[in-house]
Amino acid sequence: MTLPDPKATLLRYLDSVRDALLWKLDGLPEYDVRRPLTPTGTNLLGLVKHVASVEAGYLGLVFDRPFPDTRPWMLGDAEPNADMWATEEESREEILDLYRRVREHAAATVEALELDSRGTVPWWGEARREVSLHQILVHLVAELNRHAGQADILRETLDGSAGLVQGNDNLVEGDQAWWQVYHARLEQAARTAAGLPPA
Repeated sequence: MTLPDPKATLLRYLDSVRDALLWKLDGLPEYDVRRPLTPTGTNLLGLVKHVASVEAGYLGLVFDRPFPDTRPWMLGDAEPNADMWATEEESREEILDLYRRVREHAAATVEALELDSRGTVPWWGEARREVSLHQILVHLVAELNRHAGQADILRETLDGSAGLVQGNDNLVEGDQAWWQVYHARLEQAARTAAGLPPA
């Protein structure tokens, strides 16, 4: 048996979660991709803008291969959370195109370097700022999965769409009635466990 190439495996997982995150925007109107859906303002287009910034930093600056189209929100003196939402002037297409170009730049960085290539993360503490490409790829897979999970919940809240990717939701089979019964069962279990009366 031939073992898979570790770099290719990491890239496959990274690309999978990137695609899942982008799918969460498909078919939604402009308002729904931009509006804050949590008390801290989490929104779908902002998550894409954020991961574009994150990848530009970790697979650019960290390995002395800066992304050539640095945006104001990517700089250290940017307004807090500037990378977490799209302004009125920033179009969905502009942010999606930026992320496409960041992904191309990131792919070129990964292609050019070995997994043990060294880099420096200036925004991490002194004791941990020296890193390898392998470590950064694992970090990105973890971080992007976190943000894709946020996007999954936001999208389900908006229109009920859930799951991994279109055509493969990775959920148990059940129609709307099945899910309503399931939801009610969970609600009742929670109420009982908390000593609350039935709903």
